[in-house]
Amino acid sequence: MVVLVSGAGTNLGALLEASADEGWGAVVVGVVSDRSDAPALQRARDAGLPAEVVALGDSPDRAAWDAALTDAVAALAPDLVVLAGFMRLVGPAFLARLGGRVVNTHPALSPSFPGTRAPADALAYGVKVTGATVLLVDEGVDTGAVLAQVAVPVLDDDDVVTLHERIKTAERPLLVDVVGRMARGGWSTSPDNPRKVLLP
Repeated sequence: MVVLVSGAGTNLGALLEASADEGWGAVVVGVVSDRSDAPALQRARDAGLPAEVVALGDSPDRAAWDAALTDAVAALAPDLVVLAGFMRLVGPAFLARLGGRVVNTHPALSPSFPGTRAPADALAYGVKVTGATVLLVDEGVDTGAVLAQVAVPVLDDDDVVTLHERIKTAERPLLVDVVGRMARGGWSTSPDNPRKVLLP
């Protein structure tokens, strides 16, 4: 798999740790970031992995960036692409070439609270339970078919930082579990409901 990153790389670290176990079923073959200063890039290099930057500012427009990102990822011939804290939306070219095997996480129980402010939106709405979702990426914003979810309670004294940290703590093992299951046994959609993804 290829892992796309924008930040510190904690999810990347969890995936790399899991890949040390041959029984998990997946290996990371490369890391791509949209930010040259992402600490996750050094994490990848420390693991001996190719780490490439495809920055939006280096392309004349969004479509050109999407094409460059697509080429960089496809060159590594992944069976699976994992967006691990990648803070850009992949575009039509990317999904046309790699769609159906692109996995992302979202810090809410989709379809609730899409977008980048999910923990803040959950607090503002006053929900008592939120969580993390692992989903297949489609053309929308956090609208892809759900692979797995985990619930996280919202505490009375939570702020955005404390809630988001607890969500991320729950998200990492969920992502590792889902990616391992996909790598070992594949995945399919229900014949009755194309939004229902079946994992082994």
